[in-house]
Amino acid sequence: MLLYKPDWEQARQRMLAWWNHEALGRCALAVTAPRADTPAGDPPARPATALQRWTDLDYIAALNEYHHARTYYGGEAFPIWSGGYPGHAAIPAFLGCRTTLDMETGWWDPALTDDDWDVRALHLDRDGYWWRFTIALLKRAAQESRGKSIPSIGAFGGCGDTLAALRGTDRLLFDVILTPERVADAERYLMEQWIEVYETFYQIIREAAGGSTCWFPLWSPGRFYSAHCDFSYMISPRMFANLFLPAIERQTRYLDHTVYHADGVDAFRHLPALLELPRLQAFQVLPGAGKPSPLHYLDTLRLVQAAGKNLHITIPPEEVEPALELLSARGLFIETHCATEEQARALLRNAEGWSKG
Repeated sequence: MLLYKPDWEQARQRMLAWWNHEALGRCALAVTAPRADTPAGDPPARPATALQRWTDLDYIAALNEYHHARTYYGGEAFPIWSGGYPGHAAIPAFLGCRTTLDMETGWWDPALTDDDWDVRALHLDRDGYWWRFTIALLKRAAQESRGKSIPSIGAFGGCGDTLAALRGTDRLLFDVILTPERVADAERYLMEQWIEVYETFYQIIREAAGGSTCWFPLWSPGRFYSAHCDFSYMISPRMFANLFLPAIERQTRYLDHTVYHADGVDAFRHLPALLELPRLQAFQVLPGAGKPSPLHYLDTLRLVQAAGKNLHITIPPEEVEPALELLSARGLFIETHCATEEQARALLRNAEGWSKG
């Protein structure tokens, strides 16, 4: 039981069954809403500077407490304690990218701008400011979340995207054409760095989390992360398979549970290759901003289900019933948000009758 998720044990068991592709009686459904008994009070005052906004641990703790106390977490939804994800607690920052923050997000300046670049010359700076801050943040997360929520291991990089940050996306687009062997070697090196970072962070949060979660709102009793390669949006399936798929396969062999975050319709073309990875259990199909609902891409959704993989989609509550008419409930995870707790509870009840397969 968690303070902000009294039925956590039930939700935890359902997520275990979902990872195993077992029938749950209904689809896995994470539905959030404003709590009916929302406590009074204002949010904590935002610090005056961007650096304070993202690094003041007392403020971050108060902000987590404020939001968790005011949110209903229904079904497989659960409270996640995090410091936000503007890029300061991520591998590009640890490897030397200058990191700039504003009040809403952050960005990196490339660290490898020479034509004759060598990613193996870069090493994790464990004495650097951002590494030391991240360790402190995770220790605070483990402390503050205990008995109340699940601490996030963070959002610290993905295949292709870390290299795009280090080189700059425009340079990397030339690299994949002109020096593909160098790119493939860089990806192998960066994935080993990723695993080193993950293992360090996991040992800090695993006891409090009873496993792990990350920026992606799923939970695993072991090592879980969302694999992704947003850079793949701009390259062909053959180039993706040759240069980036081996690193993702290595990532899935290290992790206990992995969902692939297919972000944007032009990333969907890589799913056939990804579906061949035996230890990749689940796929998120996310069309992207300004695009139609995931249900508009029914062929892609059914491709994932036909391969026997789990499927994650985010849709508005009014699309839950149509989704369950079109898709098998086995292995399906739907994330949604309702306007009221009453509506969220009704949706959970109705989903049991709508689910099939």
